[in-house]
Amino acid sequence: MNLKRRQFLFLSSLGAIGTGFLGWMLNHQNSQSADVSDSTTVIAANPPKKDLLLRFVSVADTGTGAKGQYAVAGAMNFYHKQNPYDLVVLAGDNIYNNGEIEKISAVFERPYQALLKQGVKFQACLGNHDIRTENGEPQLKYVGFNMNGRRYYTFRRGTVQFFALDTNSNADWENQLTWLEKELSRSNAAWKVVYGHHPIYSSGQYGSNPDFIKTLTPLFQKYGVQLYINGHEHNYERTRAIDGTTYLICGAGAGNRPVGRSQWTEYSTSDLSFAAYEVYADRIEVNAIATNNRVFDKGIIQLKLA
Repeated sequence: MNLKRRQFLFLSSLGAIGTGFLGWMLNHQNSQSADVSDSTTVIAANPPKKDLLLRFVSVADTGTGAKGQYAVAGAMNFYHKQNPYDLVVLAGDNIYNNGEIEKISAVFERPYQALLKQGVKFQACLGNHDIRTENGEPQLKYVGFNMNGRRYYTFRRGTVQFFALDTNSNADWENQLTWLEKELSRSNAAWKVVYGHHPIYSSGQYGSNPDFIKTLTPLFQKYGVQLYINGHEHNYERTRAIDGTTYLICGAGAGNRPVGRSQWTEYSTSDLSFAAYEVYADRIEVNAIATNNRVFDKGIIQLKLA
């Protein structure tokens, strides 16, 4: 066989392999969600909506100070310019690898400098990496995380009440659960949003947490929690409403890992990203935004009437 003949066969085989790989990729992407058509939507400036009550974003597993974090932070900046917001739910693993507060400039203040200068407030909770140094105490006291020394706490923005949890294994679960039920029961907010670092329902590396399903979801159902936000899984996943609660993972804030699907998955992807929320009287509109400033998932959380 001459050289040209061998080159032809070699190049032909590469073409076949490439075609097969492309087909696999397309099938894999299509399997991630029936909403794949949303991937063409680019964030644009929207005129102020008279009925918009609150806009906020969420992101988690951010604190690397590396390229991925800056890419997501850049997308958050771009979205802010188009659609201003002043609240970020920061769902844990704020400082890698061991929660060292001396890294705060590199992994928080510099990446989010543009947002912080414009008065955007970050409301953090502790992740498993954060408690490796002094059980997270330095982060509880750090003014930029707005935890005010508390491992779990609540705050309100208009018709939305947020409940931040310490979901780590060494958390004071007995007192925390008592506190959570008390605060949920006394809340008259139309919208109740709970967030913590660890997942409850997940199709990622760690999977769903049976203990949390047993202890937390009955409270969510009893007191009408419409949304639970978390990280830990380095991916994005949004569930269908499960007993009235949507579970949203936004842990691809600096790095990513593969994610699958479950019967309750509405959309999942490993793309670096954050989530944005627009709150109205009767619904919350969710947009998941990648580092190319494109919306790859849209969802609506309807107000559950008593």
